[in-house]
Amino acid sequence: MLETHIRFMAQVNRQAAAEKKKEIIDAMRSLSRMPQRFPFFEELYITPNKYHRMFIEKWYLVLYQIQDDTVYVEYILDCRKEYSWLIR
Repeated sequence: MLETHIRFMAQVNRQAAAEKKKEIIDAMRSLSRMPQRFPFFEELYITPNKYHRMFIEKWYLVLYQIQDDTVYVEYILDCRKEYSWLIR
């Protein structure tokens, strides 16, 4: 998902795409420290207390799970797009 977002952005501005990629990766790496700091993603059709949600800057939403001592990033969503497919 990250690759798709960055590739699209690079069509307009390569430097901005590289900077955004670094920003998103740095944010995801920060989950190695206290990943529970972000709240759970709560939607009607999503299993309660399964995914945490982390917003990055203005437009990106990262959904991840914590299992034992490992963080699994499941989705990277561009919030400017419609993502009702996720909550059905």
